[in-house]
Amino acid sequence: MLPGDDQEKGFGWEGESCNSLCSFMLERHFWCGQNRACTKLSALYTNPIGLWTQGAMKYFRLLSRARLWQWHRCVFSTTSSSKETLKRKEEFTSKLATGPQLKDFLVNNKPAETVSSTDDEDPPPYIIPSYSPSRNNKIYLETYGCQMNVNDTEIAWSILQQNGYVRTYTEAEADVILLVTCSVREKAEQTIWNRLQQLAALKRKRSKTSRMRIGLLGCMAERLKQEILDKENLVDLVAGPDAYRDLPRLLSVAETGQQVANVLLSVDETYADILPVHTSASSKSAFVSIMRGCDNMCTYCIVPFTRGRERSRPLQSILEEVRMLSSQGVKEVTLLGQNVNSYRDTSSAQFPNAESPPLSRGFSTIYKHKKGGLRFVDLLDKVSQIDPEMRIRFTSPHPKDFPDEVLQLIAERHNICKQIHIPAQSGSNKVLETMRRGYSREVYLDLIQNIQESIPGVSLSSDFITGFCEETEEDHLQTLSLLRTVSYNAAFLFAYSMRKKTRAYHRLQDDVPQEVKQRRLAELIAVFREEAGRVNQRAVGSTQLVLVEGPSKRSPEELCGRNDGNTKVIFSEAPKVGGLAQENSLQNRIQSGDYVLVKITSSSSQSLKGTLLGLTTLQKSPAYS
Repeated sequence: MLPGDDQEKGFGWEGESCNSLCSFMLERHFWCGQNRACTKLSALYTNPIGLWTQGAMKYFRLLSRARLWQWHRCVFSTTSSSKETLKRKEEFTSKLATGPQLKDFLVNNKPAETVSSTDDEDPPPYIIPSYSPSRNNKIYLETYGCQMNVNDTEIAWSILQQNGYVRTYTEAEADVILLVTCSVREKAEQTIWNRLQQLAALKRKRSKTSRMRIGLLGCMAERLKQEILDKENLVDLVAGPDAYRDLPRLLSVAETGQQVANVLLSVDETYADILPVHTSASSKSAFVSIMRGCDNMCTYCIVPFTRGRERSRPLQSILEEVRMLSSQGVKEVTLLGQNVNSYRDTSSAQFPNAESPPLSRGFSTIYKHKKGGLRFVDLLDKVSQIDPEMRIRFTSPHPKDFPDEVLQLIAERHNICKQIHIPAQSGSNKVLETMRRGYSREVYLDLIQNIQESIPGVSLSSDFITGFCEETEEDHLQTLSLLRTVSYNAAFLFAYSMRKKTRAYHRLQDDVPQEVKQRRLAELIAVFREEAGRVNQRAVGSTQLVLVEGPSKRSPEELCGRNDGNTKVIFSEAPKVGGLAQENSLQNRIQSGDYVLVKITSSSSQSLKGTLLGLTTLQKSPAYS
């Protein structure tokens, strides 16, 4: 058979069939360029015509030599490997013979008298179920920052109280000073550093027998753990927001003179089984944490990195706490969360696949819409039914989580305050996009209109950041315009402070000069006060329902409280006008926690002033008339 002649199907010496056959032989017998036979075959493989002319016998002779070489190599390798295996086996057998036997692992095999008793030994502190403090057990607590930190202080104190610590309100008497810190802005952190220097001086004055321990709790502890521990040894212990259960152990270790820290974030810690001990027993207002963490990941915000992912307390534990507060005479509860209206309780087995309410119209998120569980509207409904004489507020929400059913419930329930905090952060679409807020100026204004139409007389408050990355003068003017358009009752205004770990820190430039930030902040404050003054002026002549807080700080002859819109109201203790029925006559003294009617006579951008009409109840009187 010659090249070009007809060939039997599946066999041939040229073309694709020949190449495939030679390639198979090379791979099948593991030939390499170091073998002479292999080198020859490789050369022939590249020229299948030459392979045919040298004849089939020469090829098969070459194939036999290659097989013989490969077999010899395999035998040599196997012999060498067998010797090494045998040697390792002998070494293992020798070690096994001299090692522990099964009886060594059986406790009952040892004589009873050889088992040492641990009754007289001090077990390691890390396995003690509870930590009893020494005689140096007086705790002094200081709180900085937002309402969540107030609630954290109450949780931490509840845990420490259960472990035998005693609260003192004088730092000079304290054995332990704990600062609950904020890390949202640089100014807040600088305040803590300055305070630590003061406490360090106090600590140095103490003798060794009454050594003071200083601890940092909360967001700043989470963000700057190593820096705090290293800086001049100012701090003995550091505990993040999810590590308060570990405080007794941390204090026990710190008492030995060691620095200690726990800043681990949790995916499920809500302190649901801890009933906070409210730090002001005389106060008639309280904060109740319903969820922790945040998933929104706004580019400027440090919260997801200091408080972790969103997780919500079980609804029943929240209701239990609110009932307890009601029994203690608390008249106002504020539900707390970094993104309070995204509350979602998935602990209830009967609602695993419940339909989730849609986002506010036109809003979006960077994460997938979460399904199942009891939502914020369910919680708000249940909480408002506990005590008809208890006001309910909530903060801080995100604008995206205001479905119509939440607004309708607020409008219908007399004890849910008609006041909504709705953070805008900026009035510029470009800045809002850079911040990753998930909405535009137009969508935000549509939501404001929907809220005002759904809840007549609603009071609005907001947050604004000025001088954010790449913010121009035009962007700033648009924010001023939004302040004038909405006319908020209250606002929290700040110059931007870049935080490490945030997306802005890694992706953007803090390019607005500090002096420009301060000038823009002053302009925001001026516009806000102007608009708030107009809003409060409209209340002059109306009658407001006020929850009394106590004496006014400026005058002992006046009392102060807050109306439904959370505006401070200052009024005279003695009635200035008559006309009330005898059964509602003024008592000798108005108590903190009483509801009173006040006739508004004057106003400023910060407060209202009026005259007392008399005592009333939340159920009998409208919020305003």
